[in-house]
Amino acid sequence: MTKTANSNKKIQVGIVGGAGYTGGELIRLLINHPNVDIRFVHSKSNAGNPLYKVHNDLFGETNLIFAEHLEQDIDVLFLCVGHGDAKKFLSENSVASHIRIIDLSQDFRLNVNNVNSGRAFIYGLPELNKKEISTAQNIANPGCFATAIQLGLIPLATAGILEDVYTTGITGSTGAGQGLSSTSHFSWRSNNISAYKTLHHQHLNEIGESLQQASGNNLNTKDLIHFVPWRGDFTRGIYTSSVTKSVLSLEDVKKIYQEFYADAAFTHVSDSMIDLKQVVNTNKCLIHIEKQGDKIAIHTAIDNLLKGASGQAVQNMNILFGLNEVSGLRLKANYF
Repeated sequence: MTKTANSNKKIQVGIVGGAGYTGGELIRLLINHPNVDIRFVHSKSNAGNPLYKVHNDLFGETNLIFAEHLEQDIDVLFLCVGHGDAKKFLSENSVASHIRIIDLSQDFRLNVNNVNSGRAFIYGLPELNKKEISTAQNIANPGCFATAIQLGLIPLATAGILEDVYTTGITGSTGAGQGLSSTSHFSWRSNNISAYKTLHHQHLNEIGESLQQASGNNLNTKDLIHFVPWRGDFTRGIYTSSVTKSVLSLEDVKKIYQEFYADAAFTHVSDSMIDLKQVVNTNKCLIHIEKQGDKIAIHTAIDNLLKGASGQAVQNMNILFGLNEVSGLRLKANYF
């Protein structure tokens, strides 16, 4: 397929599942992307309604209408459906072989699941698989917690010095999706935090596969990551802290990270302590490292809906079609 970067032809995009949080974020990014035309946004339940009837902030931004049927005259299809629904969608709908797919669910992230009806999926973490993404036909977008934790640990795995890791991470309510549940509504979340899925979060498997890949398959990742996720009383963002042992000095550890991310478009190593407000509403991942005795703590912060979902999907699209990696993603944090 001819790369779009060498012509004036815009990428023709279709979106399935445009009514949810990730679909809404993707629409907001792509309507302002200089190299994209959105051909359709699919939603059976909202077919015929303007997008702004669901995403009220889009009023005055676009007059697009939710579509009931798929079009085949597109270059890339984004699947913003629930976990388990991407496989189902592809089994029930014909998608032309020339159309590239970027799936934001967890259906194709693991090696054992990344082939469906003859379509092979590349794991879409640009800091790890940029070369493979650039020639892929289909991309499995990473999970939000997985993105934050992996970006904090991959440099150590690559250097061959990653030992047992104890990780805590807190996420905003949008990480639970748009459907209302007992732990996502305002009266429960406000002034409250709680742990969930302790030591068995679904993202642990994809984290393990990426760390094993980064280590050159020299790392036993079984029971390597001990992860306790937390629900936070805020809407957006993920903050993680991972603790592991290292005999290296803090300066040497920082050097490993700075060299690994020297060419990364959105991942940056900070000498100062980071905070969540620096990354919310951006596609950045910020990393800060501390050391006490023989233990190091690696802090990471991302926006779960952007670098953890739709922003990373657009980053993958940019790489896939030979565009500037940051195209359409020059976003500003709301710091105040």
